[in-house]
Amino acid sequence: MRKKTKMIHAGITGDNQTGAVSVPIFQVSTYKQPEAGKHTGYEYSRTGNPTRHALETTIAELENGTAGFAFASGMAAITSVMMLFEPGDHIIVTDDVYGGSYRLMTRVLERFKLNYSFVDTSDLKEVKKAAQPETKAVFIESPTNPLLKITDINAVAAFTHSKKLKLIVDNTFATPYFQNPIDLGADIVVHSATKYIGGHSDVVAGLVVVNTEALAEELHFIQNSIGSILGPQDAWLLLRGIKTLGIRMEAIESNAQHIANFLMNHPDVAKVFYPGLVQHTGHEVAEKQTRGFGGMISFDVGSEEKADQVVDRVNYFTLAESLGAVESLISIPAKMTHASIPRSRRLMLGITDGLVRLSVGIEDIDDLIEDLAQALKSYE
Repeated sequence: MRKKTKMIHAGITGDNQTGAVSVPIFQVSTYKQPEAGKHTGYEYSRTGNPTRHALETTIAELENGTAGFAFASGMAAITSVMMLFEPGDHIIVTDDVYGGSYRLMTRVLERFKLNYSFVDTSDLKEVKKAAQPETKAVFIESPTNPLLKITDINAVAAFTHSKKLKLIVDNTFATPYFQNPIDLGADIVVHSATKYIGGHSDVVAGLVVVNTEALAEELHFIQNSIGSILGPQDAWLLLRGIKTLGIRMEAIESNAQHIANFLMNHPDVAKVFYPGLVQHTGHEVAEKQTRGFGGMISFDVGSEEKADQVVDRVNYFTLAESLGAVESLISIPAKMTHASIPRSRRLMLGITDGLVRLSVGIEDIDDLIEDLAQALKSYE
């Protein structure tokens, strides 16, 4: 089954009882049991819900994994995955990681004696150097947020497997349409499904896929115990979003490539970060392990003042948190998505005050480029 077809036909796609071609929303908390202690597949919706199960089955198939899990948010998903580890365990993490993930790890999970080292995982030597006797996992983003760094997932997987470590990949930016980390050796894949999988800025959700029954059993126990589940209406919205993921990602990537080329040739743009550019560090690795370069672009205009002027003057790019929607979004990571990271660390990573991040949508490409052109011209 080819990728676009799989977006439509993977998992549970309808209802056998009624013939409905869309999975119903089972807005229910509990289920009648034929006998005490015996149920027909569902007993309580924290433990399992038919609509959520349909989504979980679908994402597991799309990521070529063993089992999927749907959570109330991407951060709930990551938190639940981190609950697989024990106090004293050490985890290596991509340095250029989403600000919310950094905050979770350094200000919340460290209270539970989980230890983290943040390194440039695009450099395998740095990953190996960071390994300790207590290391239990490597957590990577590829591409990263917001500098679009590319990590060779297959190479890191070879290392983690040799050391009996778990490899966790945040696949939010690439989506299962463009990249399948489990096929490259990952053990666990996480998504902020709020982004491309939902695709319409109308749902907050997280998804996890694991590659073994043992991990599935552990994570289900954690999810059921913590209760960080996704509701059935939100699960249904994601099922609907997945059906158009293929055509959305193709349109988004086409627009992004045109915009990246435009920005590369603009005299007032100091630097452009986009994996689809041959000049981008890691382009060759991205070309090898993905089927597309996605819709996220970051570019540096040199100063906080200029960045403020650009976001203030655009018309078709909405100044907002989040990404991955049909509408184009624009943000300043230093003030928004990565504000929770200390400024000194941001600057060390290259997240400057003049960095602007675009989430490219599916609008007409000429409108988007004309909009950026006039916004950049405004401070000449």
